[in-house]
Amino acid sequence: MKNSTAVVPPFLVLDQLLQSWLLEDIGRGDRTTQSLLSQTTDLREAKWIAKEAGVIAGLPIAARVFQILNAQVSLVTDIEEGEYCEVGRVVARLHGPMDALLTGERVALNLAMRLSGIATATRQYVEKIGDLPTQLVDTRKTTPGLRLLEKYASQVGGAVNHRMGLDDAVMIKDNHIAAAGGIGEAIAQVRAQIPYPLTIEVETETLSQVEAALKFGADIIMLDNMPLEVMRQAVGLIRQENERIKIEASGNITLATIRAAAETGVDYVSTSAPITRSTWLDLSMKLEVDNCN
Repeated sequence: MKNSTAVVPPFLVLDQLLQSWLLEDIGRGDRTTQSLLSQTTDLREAKWIAKEAGVIAGLPIAARVFQILNAQVSLVTDIEEGEYCEVGRVVARLHGPMDALLTGERVALNLAMRLSGIATATRQYVEKIGDLPTQLVDTRKTTPGLRLLEKYASQVGGAVNHRMGLDDAVMIKDNHIAAAGGIGEAIAQVRAQIPYPLTIEVETETLSQVEAALKFGADIIMLDNMPLEVMRQAVGLIRQENERIKIEASGNITLATIRAAAETGVDYVSTSAPITRSTWLDLSMKLEVDNCN
């Protein structure tokens, strides 16, 4: 896998999701395939072809879609997960019963195209800061039901996953601060109740809030929607006080602004854009009907 530490989620977790998506598509049966094929045991081959250039993600998951339908299906990749491919390149080759190939085609392609689109967009952001120590981080702005896979695709593209859910870590945001009556009060209440391994991140918008987060012992400080000059001052203030505190820049990060934000000296830049604004990478499947076994 190129430029990535991504690990495919375990099938124990994935299978229930994949089965539900197959059931959504198949319903009471694949009327077309069942009507056309009298013998469902015939083995055929098919190719997946890239119709546009981009970073490929989701092939192991696509393979699992077909295997749930029929364990005889095999998917052999012609490209590494996370590798950039050009238009017209064969991405993968499938071999198995024709009915399984036809019935699983849409769900498998949909997943691979969605995840490849995210990985492609993520890679563009990562390359903008590739020579800097700052890392790109994703967010919880994901499609309901797809978070596990969308964050996997984000990793394939080279980003670092932020928390997967509300139970991973504490993030005290503006509304939490307002509800608690201040940053100090919020940190104190949370610190008294959370399990030992969890860290506390505090969202700040001003230098005075940064000072409060430092005073009351935040582990991570987010600089949210700060002008660049204020962000630089905040980074200097935090580094002078405690070099071990991690700093995250967030808020309206785009391809045009990510490098400037990273150059302020933050450890992480977070953005939802590679997931929320990416487009699908177009892939197609071509059945080789003359290749019989």
